[in-house]
Amino acid sequence: MTIRAERDSETTTDGSPVVRVRIPTPLRVHTAGEAEVEIRGWTVREVLARLARAHEGIGPSILGPDGTRRRFVNIFLADRALRSEEDLDTPVSGGDVIAILPAVAGGAGAKERRLSTLRDEIPEVTPGEARELHRSGALLIDVREPDEVAAGMPVGARHLVRGYLELRIEEHAESFDTPIVLMCAGGVRSLLAADDLRRLGFRDVRSMAGGFGRWKADGLPVEIPATLGASERERYGRHLLIPEVGERGQLALRNGRVLLIGAGGLGSPAALYLAAAGVGTLGIIDDDVVDRSNLQRQILHTDDGVGTPKVDSARERLLALNPDIEVRTYPERLSSANAERLLAGWDVIVDGSDNFATRYLVNDVTVRFGIPNVHGSIYRFEGQVSVFWPGREESPGPCYRCLYPEPPPPELAPSCAEAGVLGVLPGVVGTLEAVETVKLLLGIGELLVGKLLHYDALSSEFRTFRVDRDPACEWCGDAVGTPPELIDYEAFCAVGAA
Repeated sequence: MTIRAERDSETTTDGSPVVRVRIPTPLRVHTAGEAEVEIRGWTVREVLARLARAHEGIGPSILGPDGTRRRFVNIFLADRALRSEEDLDTPVSGGDVIAILPAVAGGAGAKERRLSTLRDEIPEVTPGEARELHRSGALLIDVREPDEVAAGMPVGARHLVRGYLELRIEEHAESFDTPIVLMCAGGVRSLLAADDLRRLGFRDVRSMAGGFGRWKADGLPVEIPATLGASERERYGRHLLIPEVGERGQLALRNGRVLLIGAGGLGSPAALYLAAAGVGTLGIIDDDVVDRSNLQRQILHTDDGVGTPKVDSARERLLALNPDIEVRTYPERLSSANAERLLAGWDVIVDGSDNFATRYLVNDVTVRFGIPNVHGSIYRFEGQVSVFWPGREESPGPCYRCLYPEPPPPELAPSCAEAGVLGVLPGVVGTLEAVETVKLLLGIGELLVGKLLHYDALSSEFRTFRVDRDPACEWCGDAVGTPPELIDYEAFCAVGAA
């Protein structure tokens, strides 16, 4: 394609002939990629001079400061080589073709020139130097793709795919003065990434020469990080976009162990959302079977499952939703005899029980083990949610006994079977329990520790009440060393009710 792009007004008014000038590939960056341009002139020399004025950047590549042709450039008029300076004064006619042919040897293209420039501008360090900088407080960031990182990465490095580097670097760097060392597989992408960070304003950015290949060759320590598989990346793609979750958070969810007390109205939405979120191990304790009257609110179960154990129905449904998780079932009634065995070793307990004996039992065991207890309860149109965690190292919260030292009489707290419950209410409360559980596993957000969230469906109001730890509580108070032994909770609740 030929373009007319002359910038000298004289070339369009002096009546000189128009000739075509063929531009070599290295110089086409100055002609917007065009391989041929039209230029006016009476002689070859005049055409070249006007070409240089019309396309800034070409002149220094073909002509010296004194206007003579550079010695690594050949000029042809048609098929005739113009070898001497005098030959450049050869007259031209309209339609003639001038070809510029610089010496080439398969040398550096635009990419190589760009990298050469970046190496002059961006400090490069050896893997050993990068390790010392990291030990001194610099961020060591691996910008390779997930499949590359799966083979190993430097110990202590942070993985941040280059495509998200500019978007997420501020999650890792405290300020623009934070020293950063970038690395990739061979040292090229890290140079380009370092240039991107410089443009963002980061002032101390370096690239690790030789990349991960040289790090391994130098015998520096390598770790095989846990990574998500391709199907997991597809399933949890929306989580991976959230800075507070990302791959690290999703791996934390995959490693999470959550035990649900009950597969009923509260346990159903909590279990479904925790399974969907990718919590790796879910346990369910329930000794009941599915009844048709459950289906108005217990969305884990279906009409086909009526009469089957709830834990079996729940397991089938959860694995159908997410086959990558593990579901452990315990078709037992929780009691003082089995509670410590069943509740030990879990990261979070989600209490969706429907009776006070179980709630006090769950509280006492979680206090003994220091496990966070995500509590939910419902009554007709109202619900309550809290996180009881007196074992938290920082800012310990109250336990259930701090809030309710003794159970209420039956007339104040009848069961759902006696008082009824709005079918969608457990969905709200159970989902809130799932939210608190995910926050616990990720270590993010402000938990409902020391707070009681109350929901009134009729007025569509949420209210939060402060709940302080009772220093005199016999289970988590200041004077408690080892918590008391477990008791007969059925008898305790019967006495309290009386």
